[in-house]
Amino acid sequence: MRERFSVVKGRTRQELTNLERIVGRAERAIAAVHCRPDEQDMYVDSAALNLPDFYAGLKRLFRQIATVVDQSLPSGPEWHRELLIQMSTDIPQLRPAVISAETARALDEYLRFRHVVQNVYAFEFDGEQIERLVQRLRPSFEQVRGELLAFTEFLVQLAQGE
Repeated sequence: MRERFSVVKGRTRQELTNLERIVGRAERAIAAVHCRPDEQDMYVDSAALNLPDFYAGLKRLFRQIATVVDQSLPSGPEWHRELLIQMSTDIPQLRPAVISAETARALDEYLRFRHVVQNVYAFEFDGEQIERLVQRLRPSFEQVRGELLAFTEFLVQLAQGE
């Protein structure tokens, strides 16, 4: 089990590095909207396309935790939302909650926005909504990063106790 937990820790650190890049790209795109209003659509589109990538990276980590640690991956049409709920749930005798309920609520907004990007034309994006999501992105990322790193330390402690 120790090796599996080490893999989760390594993948978490790698994915957090990738997520940092995504957050920076979305922030730069929104900043460019204000600097180059003549190309506003292009920068809003860029920011919008990075938002689902942010959630996708977290989903990959959550799936790995559900598979390796919980040994239970949700299924069905609402499995994405169920996975988020599972990560914010303390499972007695197995693990503490991976993320807080507050973080899960913040991430749910990015989960829902993923559906928007998949189902509307880019020219239909709501620039104000995207800007608001990008403004909340860094704080959401910092919160989830701290919680994920704390969780990986829990795994290390658990593995050392074996």
